[in-house]
Amino acid sequence: MSALFESSIKSLPFISRGKVRDIYRVDAAHILMVTSDRLSAFDVVLPDPIPDKGRVLQGLSDFWFAKLAHIVPNHLSGIAPESVVKGEAEIAQVRGRSVVARKLKPLPIEAVVRGYLIGSGWKDYQSTGALCGIALPPGLRQAERLPQVAFTPATKAEAGTHDENISFDQTVKLLGAALAEQVRETAIRLYTEAAEYARERGIIIADTKFEFGLDEAGALHLIDEALTADSSRFWPAEQYRPGTSPPSFDKQYVRDYLETLDWGKKPPAPRLPAEVIAKTSAKYREALKRLTGKDLAD
Repeated sequence: MSALFESSIKSLPFISRGKVRDIYRVDAAHILMVTSDRLSAFDVVLPDPIPDKGRVLQGLSDFWFAKLAHIVPNHLSGIAPESVVKGEAEIAQVRGRSVVARKLKPLPIEAVVRGYLIGSGWKDYQSTGALCGIALPPGLRQAERLPQVAFTPATKAEAGTHDENISFDQTVKLLGAALAEQVRETAIRLYTEAAEYARERGIIIADTKFEFGLDEAGALHLIDEALTADSSRFWPAEQYRPGTSPPSFDKQYVRDYLETLDWGKKPPAPRLPAEVIAKTSAKYREALKRLTGKDLAD
């Protein structure tokens, strides 16, 4: 299996390289986002790419953007990525893993939505009895479904640092009351509708994070990625048991492997065994198949 660790598009001005996506300028109103096969864990990019991961992430995002467009507009432009680059080598790099997106003004928060008590939320509940400041009933178990869906926004961290949870009051200070409320309502609606759909196809979306941006008129848009195995926790419904951490279709499998190593969770990250790479790639591809009914060949 071939993998793209880093794109090299010479025909467009380079803007930035994130943990997973490489960004190029198309024109004043559009950017090209190339989803690589890089994988980050504990906010560190690992040296080994996961074959097909970028194509799966792009396929999932494209699917959800289309399915949820009635809730909120998104950054899709409809321009084919192959049409904005030059030469077969560049076309091969963008095919199936890229999008030409409208250039919007990103909001300075990540809109995190949680439906289940897991990860940092579980740790928070164990120590405080609350979830990011939201009071919860006593006696909840790990991975238990929350009494109601929770909106727990976070600040966007610089590369190599961790996002920090913030309160809704802090979100209001950053965005203003009206926009903060719109983001909360929109994020919860997106998650709720997606979670109901996914559950019918054997996947529990335990939590997810959305990013939003504004156009020149101030209208809210969904940007970046949506409900992928990188931005969400996907659990197989048939293996879900409250009280334990369920297996997943996301990168938790890699995190669990890395937790067995004597590693300080700082660069440079350790290499991954071939078996871990192959199983992780398979998990991503299975999530795509379950949710969309299609595989990469389709």
